Amino acid sequence: MADEFAQKAQAAAEALRVLFPATPLLRNEHLSERFGADIWLKREDLSPVRSYKLRGAFNAMRKVIPGQGLFVCASAGNHAQGVAFACSHFGVRGVIFMPVTTPQQKVQKTRMFGGDNVEIRLVGDYFDATLAAAQSFCRDEGAHFLSPFDD
Repeated sequence: MADEFAQKAQAAAEALRVLFPATPLLRNEHLSERFGADIWLKREDLSPVRSYKLRGAFNAMRKVIPGQGLFVCASAGNHAQGVAFACSHFGVRGVIFMPVTTPQQKVQKTRMFGGDNVEIRLVGDYFDATLAAAQSFCRDEGAHFLSPFDD
Protein backbone atom coordinates (compact mmCIF):
# COMPACT_ATOMS: atom_id res chain seq x y z
CA MET A 1 0.00 0.00 0.00
CA ALA A 2 2.79 2.44 0.95
CA ASP A 3 4.73 1.46 -2.19
CA GLU A 4 1.68 2.12 -4.36
CA PHE A 5 1.21 5.56 -2.78
CA ALA A 6 4.89 6.39 -3.28
CA GLN A 7 4.69 5.33 -6.94
CA LYS A 8 1.61 7.50 -7.52
CA ALA A 9 3.25 10.47 -5.80
CA GLN A 10 6.39 10.03 -7.91
CA ALA A 11 4.34 9.81 -11.13
CA ALA A 12 2.44 12.98 -10.21
CA ALA A 13 5.70 14.82 -9.47
CA GLU A 14 7.25 13.70 -12.76
CA ALA A 15 4.17 14.79 -14.71
CA LEU A 16 4.46 18.29 -13.23
CA ARG A 17 7.92 18.74 -14.73
CA VAL A 18 6.28 19.70 -18.05
CA LEU A 19 4.95 22.82 -16.28
CA PHE A 20 7.87 23.86 -14.10
CA PRO A 21 11.07 22.55 -12.55
CA ALA A 22 11.05 21.12 -9.06
CA THR A 23 10.84 23.81 -6.42
CA PRO A 24 13.61 23.63 -3.85
CA LEU A 25 13.50 22.93 -0.14
CA LEU A 26 15.39 25.55 1.86
CA ARG A 27 16.37 25.31 5.50
CA ASN A 28 14.79 28.07 7.58
CA GLU A 29 17.34 29.17 10.15
CA HIS A 30 14.92 31.29 12.17
CA LEU A 31 12.28 28.57 12.62
CA SER A 32 14.91 25.88 13.16
CA GLU A 33 16.50 27.85 15.99
CA ARG A 34 13.19 28.95 17.49
CA PHE A 35 11.78 25.43 17.73
CA GLY A 36 15.04 23.50 18.20
CA ALA A 37 14.41 21.48 15.07
CA ASP A 38 15.74 21.15 11.55
CA ILE A 39 12.96 22.93 9.61
CA TRP A 40 12.89 23.10 5.83
CA LEU A 41 10.33 24.97 3.72
CA LYS A 42 9.15 24.04 0.23
CA ARG A 43 9.47 27.10 -2.05
CA GLU A 44 6.08 26.91 -3.76
CA ASP A 45 6.34 30.66 -4.37
CA LEU A 46 8.72 29.71 -7.20
CA SER A 47 6.03 27.82 -9.13
CA PRO A 48 4.30 29.62 -12.02
CA VAL A 49 1.25 30.60 -9.94
CA ARG A 50 3.22 31.00 -6.69
CA SER A 51 1.12 28.41 -4.89
CA TYR A 52 0.95 24.65 -4.39
CA LYS A 53 -2.65 24.72 -5.70
CA LEU A 54 -1.39 24.25 -9.26
CA ARG A 55 -0.24 20.76 -8.32
CA GLY A 56 -3.70 19.53 -7.35
CA ALA A 57 -5.46 21.15 -10.30
CA PHE A 58 -2.94 19.83 -12.82
CA ASN A 59 -2.94 16.27 -11.48
CA ALA A 60 -6.74 16.09 -11.22
CA MET A 61 -7.12 17.40 -14.77
CA ARG A 62 -4.49 15.16 -16.34
CA LYS A 63 -6.42 12.12 -15.14
CA VAL A 64 -9.55 13.12 -17.09
CA ILE A 65 -8.01 14.94 -20.08
CA PRO A 66 -8.41 11.99 -22.47
CA GLY A 67 -12.18 12.46 -22.11
CA GLN A 68 -11.72 16.20 -21.80
CA GLY A 69 -14.90 18.13 -21.25
CA LEU A 70 -15.50 21.24 -19.21
CA PHE A 71 -13.66 21.92 -15.95
CA VAL A 72 -15.16 24.00 -13.15
CA CYS A 73 -13.90 25.28 -9.82
CA ALA A 74 -14.91 27.60 -7.01
CA SER A 75 -12.15 29.66 -5.45
CA ALA A 76 -11.29 33.08 -4.10
CA GLY A 77 -7.77 32.98 -5.46
CA ASN A 78 -4.93 30.46 -5.48
CA HIS A 79 -6.93 27.42 -6.60
CA ALA A 80 -8.59 29.52 -9.31
CA GLN A 81 -5.18 30.57 -10.60
CA GLY A 82 -3.92 26.98 -10.62
CA VAL A 83 -6.99 25.76 -12.50
CA ALA A 84 -6.71 28.64 -14.98
CA PHE A 85 -3.04 27.88 -15.62
CA ALA A 86 -3.78 24.17 -16.11
CA CYS A 87 -6.70 24.92 -18.47
CA SER A 88 -4.40 27.05 -20.59
CA HIS A 89 -1.68 24.38 -20.52
CA PHE A 90 -4.02 21.58 -21.58
CA GLY A 91 -5.98 23.77 -24.03
CA VAL A 92 -9.29 22.95 -22.37
CA ARG A 93 -12.21 25.11 -21.32
CA GLY A 94 -12.77 26.07 -17.71
CA VAL A 95 -15.38 28.05 -15.82
CA ILE A 96 -14.09 29.56 -12.61
CA PHE A 97 -16.56 30.73 -9.99
CA MET A 98 -15.24 33.39 -7.60
CA PRO A 99 -17.03 35.35 -4.86
CA VAL A 100 -17.94 38.91 -5.87
CA THR A 101 -15.78 40.03 -2.94
CA THR A 102 -12.61 38.55 -4.48
CA PRO A 103 -9.88 41.19 -4.77
CA GLN A 104 -9.47 42.42 -8.35
CA GLN A 105 -5.79 41.44 -8.31
CA LYS A 106 -6.80 37.77 -7.84
CA VAL A 107 -9.44 38.01 -10.57
CA GLN A 108 -6.98 39.62 -12.98
CA LYS A 109 -4.23 37.06 -12.26
CA THR A 110 -6.72 34.23 -12.83
CA ARG A 111 -7.77 35.81 -16.14
CA MET A 112 -4.11 36.26 -17.13
CA PHE A 113 -3.20 32.63 -16.37
CA GLY A 114 -6.25 31.19 -18.15
CA GLY A 115 -6.47 33.49 -21.15
CA ASP A 116 -9.13 32.51 -23.66
CA ASN A 117 -9.52 29.08 -22.04
CA VAL A 118 -11.37 30.30 -18.97
CA GLU A 119 -14.52 32.16 -18.15
CA ILE A 120 -14.71 33.82 -14.75
CA ARG A 121 -18.08 34.13 -13.04
CA LEU A 122 -18.33 36.33 -9.96
CA VAL A 123 -21.12 34.81 -7.86
CA GLY A 124 -22.06 35.13 -4.18
CA ASP A 125 -20.79 37.31 -1.39
CA TYR A 126 -19.30 34.33 0.47
CA PHE A 127 -17.48 31.19 -0.64
CA ASP A 128 -20.35 28.87 0.32
CA ALA A 129 -22.66 30.59 -2.20
CA THR A 130 -19.92 30.51 -4.83
CA LEU A 131 -19.31 26.81 -4.24
CA ALA A 132 -23.04 26.03 -4.47
CA ALA A 133 -23.29 27.91 -7.78
CA ALA A 134 -20.27 26.06 -9.20
CA GLN A 135 -21.61 22.66 -8.16
CA SER A 136 -25.07 23.45 -9.56
CA PHE A 137 -23.46 24.51 -12.84
CA CYS A 138 -21.54 21.21 -12.94
CA ARG A 139 -24.70 19.18 -12.48
CA ASP A 140 -26.52 21.16 -15.19
CA GLU A 141 -23.66 21.05 -17.70
CA GLY A 142 -22.12 17.66 -16.90
CA ALA A 143 -18.82 19.39 -16.14
CA HIS A 144 -15.92 18.07 -14.09
CA PHE A 145 -15.60 19.81 -10.70
CA LEU A 146 -12.06 20.47 -9.45
CA SER A 147 -12.12 20.59 -5.68
CA PRO A 148 -10.00 23.22 -3.94
CA PHE A 149 -9.17 20.70 -1.20
CA ASP A 150 -9.44 17.09 -2.35
CA ASP A 151 -7.01 16.88 -5.29
